Amino acid sequence: MEGEIATNTDPTGPWTLVVPLKPLARAKSRLTPTTGAELRPRLALAFARDTVAAALSCRAVRDVVVVTDDTEAGAVLAALGARIVPDEPDRGLNAALAHGERTVRTGRPGAALAALNADLPALRPAELARVLDFSAEFPRAFVTDAAGIGTTFLSAAPGVELRPAFGGPSRARHLDSGAVEITLTGIDSVRQDVDTGDDLRAALVLGTGPHTSGRWAADAPARPGTDR
Repeated sequence: MEGEIATNTDPTGPWTLVVPLKPLARAKSRLTPTTGAELRPRLALAFARDTVAAALSCRAVRDVVVVTDDTEAGAVLAALGARIVPDEPDRGLNAALAHGERTVRTGRPGAALAALNADLPALRPAELARVLDFSAEFPRAFVTDAAGIGTTFLSAAPGVELRPAFGGPSRARHLDSGAVEITLTGIDSVRQDVDTGDDLRAALVLGTGPHTSGRWAADAPARPGTDR
């Protein structure tokens, strides 16, 4: 995985990705029983770093816009090459995505746009490229999460509103809104978001990027019956 995470030196793809990230102190609260309170925000940042790095190295991606009010995360992700947009609405995930969409299309009205979760630490650029190529054939398309309930990715073609409905059982909401579900095989890294300890273990098995792998190797709490 580490060989795939490199900044795209030829960002000629058509897609702008909008990645929302809540303040790290509040991020990934459901991981606390697995990680502890101190490691949780550090892992949330590691997830975002691996997600953004993979997205920026994808051949189909022009740029990545991160919507966040977290100054630490903003500085780290800007250093990777992302554009940071303050979360001015501060009204949750979908409001942040809509704000990112408006920001992008104010400058580039014809942008092909996609929302991408910030917690995809095993994301592989080649798998993301396949998803984006498929999405180009439809006004709106989405990828459901590994659990088959939520959403990790939602695209909108040029001139089409994103209309995000993330959170909880969002797969059903995106289907009801007319978005096409992407049923490609071999895109597990685009599906595997991390909300719980089981999700984290699944991502680690799949193969997380260097920031998540390094943080977990250094700081994972010891568990009875494990090798830590």
